[in-house]
Amino acid sequence: MKVFAHRGDSAHFAENTQSAIQSALEMAIDGVEVDVQSAKDDFVIIHDSSLDRTTNGCGNVRDYTLHELALLDAGNGQKIPSLQQLLNWNSNKSLLNLELKHTFDLKYLALLLESNIAKGIINPENILLSSFNHHQLAWMKNRLPWLKIGALTSCIPLSYAQFAQDLNAYSVHVDKSFVNKAFCDDAKQRGLKIYAYTVDKKIDIERMLSLGIDGIFANDPLNAKSIITALNSNKSLN
Repeated sequence: MKVFAHRGDSAHFAENTQSAIQSALEMAIDGVEVDVQSAKDDFVIIHDSSLDRTTNGCGNVRDYTLHELALLDAGNGQKIPSLQQLLNWNSNKSLLNLELKHTFDLKYLALLLESNIAKGIINPENILLSSFNHHQLAWMKNRLPWLKIGALTSCIPLSYAQFAQDLNAYSVHVDKSFVNKAFCDDAKQRGLKIYAYTVDKKIDIERMLSLGIDGIFANDPLNAKSIITALNSNKSLN
């Protein structure tokens, strides 16, 4: 089962900041998940639409320029990164799961990804774009047919994972509290990877393994990895 660092190594560093991201990149894990949204003139890495919870600023992210946002403290002296900075730091070290939160200029996003691929900063296979906004995913997949997309859901639809298949998604990302065996089996029958969020406790990791989940998003990825290793080892002994 794969492990993705949720907002970077967010158990030990301020979420979605350089320290959290670089700590995650130094681990032997499978991917780094971050949140992307629009500022006035660029894309930044931050989860909330408001600045209030994670920075010393206030108001909505979309009302500030990249330069203005860079002046804020995002925790322990860390700054709000730009998407370009994230791509530079990663430099093909890991799969990047970019979760679109409040993102509007999709044309610019597509051009930015294409430009970084052309420059060799990131390979297409190291990009996984996910969102709860399936309209945005459909637009991006149509614009960039090579793009791997992950369809997010916090419920179990009547048709299970059909919505993700209809999007031609690579993966479906599910709430650990809702996912069940029927959903997991349906996703696999449709050729989809199934990833669960946010999974840190041993009891939850054990359940995800029993369901056949392909990967989890964890705030403490190294700890999650060690739990998975121990559980697999115990299973092989029995």
